[in-house]
Amino acid sequence: MQNEPKGTSPADEVELTVVIPCLNESETLAICVRKALASFEELDVRGEVVVGDNGSTDGSQDIAREAGARVVDVEQKGYGNALRGGILAARGRFIIMGDADDSYDFSNIGGFVSEMRAGSDLVMGCRFPSGGGRIAPGAMPPMHQWFGNPLLSALGRLFFRSKVHDFYCGLRGFTAEAFRRMNLQTTGMEFALEMVAKASLTNMRIAEVPITLHPDGRSHPPHLRTFRDGWRSLRFFLMYSPRWLFVYPGLLLMLAGLAGMIWLLPGARTVGDVSIDVHTMLTMGVACIVGYQALWFAAMAKAFAMSQRLLPYDERFSRLLGVFSLEVLLVVGMVLVVGGLGML
Repeated sequence: MQNEPKGTSPADEVELTVVIPCLNESETLAICVRKALASFEELDVRGEVVVGDNGSTDGSQDIAREAGARVVDVEQKGYGNALRGGILAARGRFIIMGDADDSYDFSNIGGFVSEMRAGSDLVMGCRFPSGGGRIAPGAMPPMHQWFGNPLLSALGRLFFRSKVHDFYCGLRGFTAEAFRRMNLQTTGMEFALEMVAKASLTNMRIAEVPITLHPDGRSHPPHLRTFRDGWRSLRFFLMYSPRWLFVYPGLLLMLAGLAGMIWLLPGARTVGDVSIDVHTMLTMGVACIVGYQALWFAAMAKAFAMSQRLLPYDERFSRLLGVFSLEVLLVVGMVLVVGGLGML
């Protein structure tokens, strides 16, 4: 039987839901649930704790219920699926998500609630000093703290024109309406990254709250794998940003190839003892072609991502694609073929 939110009746409106994904978290789950419930009383909010369980075999479900949480069984495996299952079952108009390892302090969520009440769509926790946060000794591996997280967060800010300092902070809040608008599609660890990317791309109101990251309270190692998950993050960033994957490299190749061809057009050039001639010019021509194809790859990638709802709808881009119908492209292609033959 599912527990009702603490201090409410079924008819009461729940303002806040804390969602905790779970996979065999018996050591620390009850601590997290009790901290969240205590914070509801301190903040005087009607709240509930929902645990999205991803098939635990260590009795985590019973522990969560006994601590006062409502448990939602999520059959589809994956961190993102566990979170999505819990979020979809949430009754609150505000939702705060966080991990079950007691590294995030659920008794200190007042800042998230205040920001959402003030109109923010997404409120990110920030663990790094650049955003006012703090990482307790032993709470994060040095490789992640000084290299991985800062570098990948910087790429996220660059790719998505975001101001978020800490893309990977697992403690964050958002409104139920904002979650519906995000229409998240990923199922694994990319779920949290997609949330920030889509909120940034759709110009949602994003705020940050400084937090302290505490050491993992579990005895078993975390689910995170440094290099595997780092690569998955980079791959996600590139898949969600056709500009950086295709447009900018394509433009660079085209401009470099064109400049090289123009430079060699009058004849062979000599640089030191090296003679540069027609073979280099041919290479420059290939660079132009590859760069041109990359620009079309960018267009196709964005069109596909929009059709699969991975990227938000772009009206200007859709109108531009509408201009390039099959008939128009066939005519342009014939003109280029005839022009090229004439130049030969």
